[in-house]
Amino acid sequence: MRSRSELHMALREALGSQYVYYQVPESIKLQYPCIVYDLNDINNIQADDLKYIRHDSYLLTLVDYDPDSPIVDKLLDLPYCKFDRVFKSNQLYHFTFLIHL
Repeated sequence: MRSRSELHMALREALGSQYVYYQVPESIKLQYPCIVYDLNDINNIQADDLKYIRHDSYLLTLVDYDPDSPIVDKLLDLPYCKFDRVFKSNQLYHFTFLIHL
């Protein structure tokens, strides 16, 4: 994956639905299970005072009713995706991941 749009499509495929949201505004009512993701970091690699490589990383949050969600394994199969943590809020499980493009 090289772009956010490619990441978005890969996340929809892993989830198996269209409920993938990028920087979702609070006014949208989420459908579960879903994935919410945001830009987390931009790493520029420089040489000779020029930027020549840029790596974006995103924080993904899978929100699901199932504490043993099979979607977790599908997300971990994505290149450069790393599990961060899990927490429960409002009877929903939130699995967080970091992914680097």
